[in-house]
Amino acid sequence: MAFIAEFGCWLPEHIVTSAEAGSWVGSDAEWVRNVSGIDERRFAAETDTVADLAARAGADCLGRAGLAAKHLGMILVASGTAERSFPGPACAAARLLGAEHVPALDIPMASAGSLFALSLASRLAGQLGPILVIGAEIMSRVVLREPRERGVAILFGDGAGACLVSPNAGRAEIIDSFLASDGSFADDLKLDHGAPLQMNGRSVILQASRKIPAAIRTVLDRNGVAPAAVQSFLMHQANQNLLDKIAASLGVPPERFFSNIRRYGNTSSASLLIAACEWSRAEGFRSGAPVVFAAFGAGFHWGALLARGV
Repeated sequence: MAFIAEFGCWLPEHIVTSAEAGSWVGSDAEWVRNVSGIDERRFAAETDTVADLAARAGADCLGRAGLAAKHLGMILVASGTAERSFPGPACAAARLLGAEHVPALDIPMASAGSLFALSLASRLAGQLGPILVIGAEIMSRVVLREPRERGVAILFGDGAGACLVSPNAGRAEIIDSFLASDGSFADDLKLDHGAPLQMNGRSVILQASRKIPAAIRTVLDRNGVAPAAVQSFLMHQANQNLLDKIAASLGVPPERFFSNIRRYGNTSSASLLIAACEWSRAEGFRSGAPVVFAAFGAGFHWGALLARGV
């Protein structure tokens, strides 16, 4: 048994509008908005690292939870944009948080990393104690690499989100999770060292629109929950059109899917927890009500997690 105790997030101050992003690829804000639902995104300062963003989101989460970092059982940091091959950002973020000698583990996964980390934390919290899950990305340094692809450069932004998973108490109990991977599509969404992001957009949208609803139905069916009974769906914020398509596939109103992609763009593995953080402050868990977390990303990796408000 494990519980979601608190969320946190951090977003850079610098705003890049879709008019500016569109100009990089010979287009305008209206086109960007139509294909993605994005109006603006945030870019980190040149001096910021992924670990810096992770530590700020983690500190926000721990501060709200009233827990000192030294009392954590583990820190998990999901990111696909670490500045170096090793060591990853987890140990640096732990140091910045003051989590001396707390084990820190990197999960180098784009987009779905935070979901996989939440599932892992729910299984380890009973043994290790409270676990801080962080998703942190600096995608701006990727999208600014030349050549800038028309369907890629406009999508991404920077930020970090965090979640504290507790073994004994919290706002919601984690009930179940389903995770899956398929390396057959590894070349359809990849980032080689120092290279531009390569994405087969048609393949990504096609697979995501099939696999995310199937994963959600898996965890709901296993626990006897109908999609219509879910309070909110908290998703990786990839594309507004994709979110609407998944809602239609599940037969639920699109407004049941929390969305902040208009303001932040796609922040890869940070997006799920940034969205959850903002949702928790605007609405939050209702007692007894199910909430679904879901994500899809490079690998391909995907899955869903079911929680219930306490």
